[in-house]
Amino acid sequence: MTEAVAGVALPPRPAHRPLVMGVVNVTPDSFSDGGRFFDANAAISHGRELLDHGADIVDVGGESTRPGAARPSVDEELRRVIPVVHGLAAAGAWVSIDTMRAPVARAAVEAGARIVNDVSGGLADPQMADVVARTGVGFVAMHWRGHSHDMQTRAVYDDVVADVCRELSARVDALLAAGVPREAIAVDPGLGFAKTAEQNWALLQHLEDVKALGLPVLVGASRKSFLARVGRADDATVVPADQRDSATAAISVVLAQAGVWAVRVHDVFSTVVACDVVARLQEAQP
Repeated sequence: MTEAVAGVALPPRPAHRPLVMGVVNVTPDSFSDGGRFFDANAAISHGRELLDHGADIVDVGGESTRPGAARPSVDEELRRVIPVVHGLAAAGAWVSIDTMRAPVARAAVEAGARIVNDVSGGLADPQMADVVARTGVGFVAMHWRGHSHDMQTRAVYDDVVADVCRELSARVDALLAAGVPREAIAVDPGLGFAKTAEQNWALLQHLEDVKALGLPVLVGASRKSFLARVGRADDATVVPADQRDSATAAISVVLAQAGVWAVRVHDVFSTVVACDVVARLQEAQP
């Protein structure tokens, strides 16, 4: 577990591996765990388990962003996440709040969150950048083109890698203009958000272009639908979300080799092991 440090907006990447961000979904309709941790006590217990398995950060979210998901009210999102953030922060964890709403981000920071992980990169709520600038927390700006109900209709690009990098760069410029320090910002290419499977693979193949933005890079590939046919013939049934951890761990190896800042995963232990394999090989180099 990476403990929060006063005055540091983002935890530094260890020399030998990416940071591992463990997912704590406090939702009844998550694509990956089906609401198993909707109860606050269950979510806190799960977060502690992820920390025990080696997570450096726990990412608490109260809104499902799977394609087609309906949004909860602000009050309902607050009810879901604030007790969990408080409980995990009180245990010394470096907590991030996965939200697109400035009031939720503000309340979560007051409860102990140190990072705002906004899948809209600040686009969904025009007050988000001001909250981040005023509170001094870290901010993960993901590439985003719209809410879950229609985001897959927006997966149209001239060149997905160039377009994503350009749009992320514009978000960074807007955040800087709003007063968010550059050292507080990380970027995420947004796998699965307004992206086809082929576009996700292209972004993974060209992560150096995302890294060229000069900011820490977070990648969240864990259990996403573009992994549903990994290991299966084209005519076979898809792999259920909760059985995609082997594919996720394989991608974690690729991401560790690419030198990304952090990986966001559901099954922390398999990714910690995968990253440790890469680290040991790197240490063995003459």
